[in-house]
Amino acid sequence: MCMTQAEGQSLEIFSRWTNAGVWRNIALPVLPAIGKYYCPILKDLAMPTITEIADLKRLYRRRTPKMFYDYSESGSWSEQTFRENTSDFNEIYLRQRIATDMTERNLTTQLVGQDVAMPVVLAPVGLLGMQCADGEIKAARAAEKFGVPFTLSTMSICSIEDVAENTEKPFWFQVYTLKDDDYMKRLMERARAAECSALVITVDLQVMGQRHKDIKNGLSAPPKLTPASIANMMTKVPWGLQMLGTKRRFFGNVVGHASGVSDPASLSTWIAEAFDPSLNWDRIKQLMDMWGGKVILKGILDVEDAEKAAALGADAIVVSNHGGRQLDGALSSIRMLEPIVQAVGDKVEIWLDSGIRSGQDVLKAVALGAKGVMIGRSYVYGLGAMGEAGVTSALDVIHKELDTSMALCGRRDINNVDREILLVPKGFSGTFA
Repeated sequence: MCMTQAEGQSLEIFSRWTNAGVWRNIALPVLPAIGKYYCPILKDLAMPTITEIADLKRLYRRRTPKMFYDYSESGSWSEQTFRENTSDFNEIYLRQRIATDMTERNLTTQLVGQDVAMPVVLAPVGLLGMQCADGEIKAARAAEKFGVPFTLSTMSICSIEDVAENTEKPFWFQVYTLKDDDYMKRLMERARAAECSALVITVDLQVMGQRHKDIKNGLSAPPKLTPASIANMMTKVPWGLQMLGTKRRFFGNVVGHASGVSDPASLSTWIAEAFDPSLNWDRIKQLMDMWGGKVILKGILDVEDAEKAAALGADAIVVSNHGGRQLDGALSSIRMLEPIVQAVGDKVEIWLDSGIRSGQDVLKAVALGAKGVMIGRSYVYGLGAMGEAGVTSALDVIHKELDTSMALCGRRDINNVDREILLVPKGFSGTFA
């Protein structure tokens, strides 16, 4: 997920609003009244029973301001692709097997040479630090403890250095295909200094898809915080108090680092000019060489593009439509996975992103040939609902579902899962004119 110019302007206004004392001068005086309403349910909210990702989503919606919930839970235009990313998984069925040895099961594997507890990566998501105070740090900690990679977005609230100082193991870093070589080089130098072990290059953001919800919530140009959005924020008491308690409310990887962006006021202009609509494969290769280490190309949704990405020498490519936030009307990632695997799966690791909401989804993707998957919204739900513990809960849910479902399909090792465990309708990946 990426911030547009308008969203950057709106975050600037929000930051000024909190710094100017609106929460202190307006929200805090009414907290006793709001707290009187909330107190009877706080005990139940503190220790919820989580059995599925949908439980976290419900809590997330209740606890996070609407504009940030909608920022995550939305797609572009009509949201067709956003919806089908998840619904298309329901067309694939699993084969139940019996009388097979289900003991000593294994979900561990390797992704670009790194040992992982299960074939899952926390995808780069912008604005995590507005879903929950210090959100990037909390998500990174949860991933580190669980044993899966965390990918920090360039458009994060917490900086590379913030995350590095609060974690012990290397994490991954994500960049966009920006025009400013000086900034890109310095950004990668910072990532190397933080010992980031892989670079994820997002290649599907030359121009931005429009999300209607963001505009309607005031994330538009010119930006506006409406009385309704302010009132909604004031009802999210724990969220507001946590935001008051952190110094991290800006884009830590951009402000003070990109040329001409010395403060939040200049951020929106930079966002408008930074992205490169003239992107080509030579430029992608330049960015790969600029990093010089392991590279994952994220945002591949076409066989021809997958072949070109593999030819460049990427360590992995991610079949993704940006969570349905870019080209509305594109096929879901899960529909495009198998054709891409058939074309280049013997040349490069193939992962899937967009639509994963359960361990069963992970299992289906792996069975269709994905080496691993990236999850975004599934862990954002947990982060917004319960902070670090919520991210851990999301990973626990997916791990348990994956482990049990794999066993019931008659397999004990995730590395031996293949298409034989699936019942896929004819024409699922389609032959289109």
